[in-house]
Amino acid sequence: MTDDARAEFERLVGELRPKLHRYCARMTGSAVDGEDIVQDALIKALAALPNVGVIDNPEGWLFRIAHNTALDFLRRRARGPMMQNDEALDMIAAPDSPDRDHEAATTSLRTFMRLPALQRSAVILKDVLGHSLEEVGSITGASGAAAKSALQRGRVRLREFASEPADVSLPMLSDVMRARLIKYVEGFKTGDFDTVRATLADDVKLDLVAKLSRRGKSEVGEYYARYAASEQWAFAAGVVDGRAAMLVYDREISLETPAYFVSLDFDGDRVVSIHDFLFARYAMDGIDLSPLSSQASSEVDAMSIVLQAPSKSTTRT
Repeated sequence: MTDDARAEFERLVGELRPKLHRYCARMTGSAVDGEDIVQDALIKALAALPNVGVIDNPEGWLFRIAHNTALDFLRRRARGPMMQNDEALDMIAAPDSPDRDHEAATTSLRTFMRLPALQRSAVILKDVLGHSLEEVGSITGASGAAAKSALQRGRVRLREFASEPADVSLPMLSDVMRARLIKYVEGFKTGDFDTVRATLADDVKLDLVAKLSRRGKSEVGEYYARYAASEQWAFAAGVVDGRAAMLVYDREISLETPAYFVSLDFDGDRVVSIHDFLFARYAMDGIDLSPLSSQASSEVDAMSIVLQAPSKSTTRT
């Protein structure tokens, strides 16, 4: 592959990555899983690029790879084959829905998971991302009639979901997990990054999304230096799409709405995986986010006090 071809691929990825994430996050019901799928799809695309020749529709090509990667993920998660007759089911006549019907744009990630895979894909591609029905069929491999029917039925189902009573909150974390998460976040709040580093597993994985990846306690430990040098951020423990997360607030913008989040996976007392979305704020779109209920008010109060302190120079992470 020539340097020009690789540069063009990287330019395209830079433009499309937020859209790819919006799609994959809604296909899986999780911003973190969606990001993992985007990365896997881009690795597959880069590996295939030297052998595919001229690509007439690079965006459609990337979305098709991402779609298939998402389906592979869902099959693995289900520990069994997905329904092979999605297309046949979606060919059943459904009430028509006008193109102006775009409830999907404000639908949460986990609500999409209530739709069958083809309906979910059609609604996301058409109503969230603005693809044509022809492109929906090309990306998903469905016939034009199946894609149109899936879109109509998916829209109807989303309207039905919207008319239901509000969803109950996602389950909060166990007491043990809450304690682990709060300990981790407290290290950020007090600047005690030695304690934070002590929670890392030896083979911990860091994904500073859209920027870099690191593995191992020594390499990941270096990542905290820039947080330690910055006074721009305030932190709170929370839950994002049912996962333990550190919510990060930008003191220069808002102490009420997080700027981004850091998802954490634990194995016992050790942090084994970190997804930091500092450079991927697009991941905030559609997520279910909650500060830990027992911490929320005190976190805001504490951050407000810090905000009123004399201003110091800041270093962006």
